[in-house]
Amino acid sequence: METKLKVTGMTCMHCVGAVKKALQQVPGVEAAEVSLEEGRAVVTGTADVASMVAAIKEEGYGAEAQ
Repeated sequence: METKLKVTGMTCMHCVGAVKKALQQVPGVEAAEVSLEEGRAVVTGTADVASMVAAIKEEGYGAEAQ
């Protein structure tokens, strides 16, 4: 299953890495691709959206399902 999330607050590649790492630690996430230019993350796996959004917000960024 593929989930698209809008991510706000990212300004550099360090931000991208932090968001990607946070997503990869959520149970059920198989892969995560984060784009600074598009301000979004595309996640493959069975993790629920609320858990992914919470993980991103814990890192200090905004997130919502697209």
